[in-house]
Amino acid sequence: MRVMPMSSFQYSAVYLVLRDPQNRVLLARRFNTGFMDGFYSLPAGHIELGEAVTAALARETREEIGITLDVAQCQFVHVQHRRNPDRMYYDFYFEASQWDGDPRVCEPDKCDDLRWFALDALPANTVPYVREILTERLARAERYSEIGFAE
Repeated sequence: MRVMPMSSFQYSAVYLVLRDPQNRVLLARRFNTGFMDGFYSLPAGHIELGEAVTAALARETREEIGITLDVAQCQFVHVQHRRNPDRMYYDFYFEASQWDGDPRVCEPDKCDDLRWFALDALPANTVPYVREILTERLARAERYSEIGFAE
């Protein structure tokens, strides 16, 4: 059996920082996914082969929380190059404060809670790299970060 080099396991994902009028962010608690279950994260998902980043943003948002975004109104805020033990990710973060519909759990087999949180009151069980993006990187207007690489 041939072992694939790390570079063969590269994925891309898109994340939505959705802000309400009180400047709170919407977080979803992961459930039954096999990755960080029980932790809160932003609405997010993988970018499919051949799919544009903004198309994935609109699709994942609709699939996960049932709202419609005008991606032209969304602002790109950050990209993170992240290395896990078995794969690498390119994570694209976008922010929106306008949308159509009421956010709700649309995939109860993957998410068991959806709530608004103030940035200074994020739950202790927030995915660590998402917490870092929300509380540090965006506050400093950093557009790029890396995590999981030897320094």
